[in-house]
Amino acid sequence: MCALERFCVGSAPPRPSFGFSHSLALYPSPEEGWQIYSSAQDADGKCICTVVAPAQNMCNRDPRSRQLRQLMEKVQNITQSMEVLDLRTYRDLQYVRDTENLMKTVDGRLRSASENPRSLNSKSFQDLKDKVTQLLPLLPVLEQYKADAQMILRLREEVRNLSLVLMAIQEEMGAYDYEELQQRVLLLETRLHSCMQKLGCGKLTGVSNPITVRASGSRFGSWMTDTMIPSSDSRVWSMDGYYKGRRVLEYRTLGDFVKGQNFVQHLLPHPWAGTGHVVYNGSLYYNKYQSNILIKYHFRSRSVQVQRSLGGAGYNNTFPYSWGGSSDIDLMADESGLWAVYTTIPNAGNIVISQLEPQSLEVVRTWDTGFPKRSAGESFMICGTLYVTNSHLAGAKIYFAYHTNTSTYEYTDIPFHNQYSHISMMDYNPRERVLYTWNNGHQVLYNVTLFQVIKTAGD
Repeated sequence: MCALERFCVGSAPPRPSFGFSHSLALYPSPEEGWQIYSSAQDADGKCICTVVAPAQNMCNRDPRSRQLRQLMEKVQNITQSMEVLDLRTYRDLQYVRDTENLMKTVDGRLRSASENPRSLNSKSFQDLKDKVTQLLPLLPVLEQYKADAQMILRLREEVRNLSLVLMAIQEEMGAYDYEELQQRVLLLETRLHSCMQKLGCGKLTGVSNPITVRASGSRFGSWMTDTMIPSSDSRVWSMDGYYKGRRVLEYRTLGDFVKGQNFVQHLLPHPWAGTGHVVYNGSLYYNKYQSNILIKYHFRSRSVQVQRSLGGAGYNNTFPYSWGGSSDIDLMADESGLWAVYTTIPNAGNIVISQLEPQSLEVVRTWDTGFPKRSAGESFMICGTLYVTNSHLAGAKIYFAYHTNTSTYEYTDIPFHNQYSHISMMDYNPRERVLYTWNNGHQVLYNVTLFQVIKTAGD
């Protein structure tokens, strides 16, 4: 039996919500106290509170209560993961259905032409046949995609049933086989992980509305989480300003970043230029001020591990983005690794992409996109493709894409809401699949929608 105390609690401020996965505890922790139902003051100024306390058989010291709470939190995490998966795959399913209809239409035309060969000349007939041949490999992908969609529905139903069971146990803490519950949760997690693993890299098809996380710092800056380390590490780094800065603030969690508390300071041995910094596998990669030198700074040892010149790269506002700010060299990371986006005089100011070896900072391979860097507002890499915005101001859209795997480009028309009208940093985080932006002194997130390539058993 838990001892109950009477006390009055002040109303806490609302917690911010960022639109991505986080779990809420079923019961308050000891640090949070009881849940406030209502609070007010009487005529004498005394505080009158009505609170909801945990049921006596649900005390935190009860091992069964702890086990049940852990199971409920796991179910909530699975449910939220499925919601994210459902959102990411909804548009893709529409695209797949459209592709399926197109394939049936082309196939019908081919059958018609086969029955009446005189309706087509030999060249157009061969072209049509080639198109059908190119579409045929999509058949197993379509079948796999539809099967995955059905699996999501089954997972959702299983989680709903498990949640009902747990809620019933919550009402009556009778005898129950907790090991069986654990096994069911683990099985669901395994199946969900298997489903997520099939979602490989994809093509950007949409950007969500902006999610403002915090308003802090000057007009220009950058903020980020690590693009590679496990999701259990939730540190956030912030770097205010675009030139001569040396102070990097490291926050323990996103919540601490929002509140501006629980941070440590790193004082870099060399100042930075621009806002194109990236944290990759525990190290900060940035451009040294008034040079084309790249620096790898290791946070744990608080030391520079590598310095290397990016041969021929412009610096000191020679080839910046349209907003200026010494943004000549933009470092970024995606599912394929570490990248540098910049330009050189021999490339006539067009954007150059170089893949970097993270340990040595040596250039592995380079691509000339042909897109003028001064016409770009910002850029970011997703799955080996560079996406470029046409402005840093209001009305900007994602206008150009360069695919490094095929060395080809295309013009795109992907709108996004530039809420504060001046973006000075825009980077993709492959671990969280969101865009981090610094927008006129506001730190903003965008969720992205990718057309996923389904990995079949033969891949």
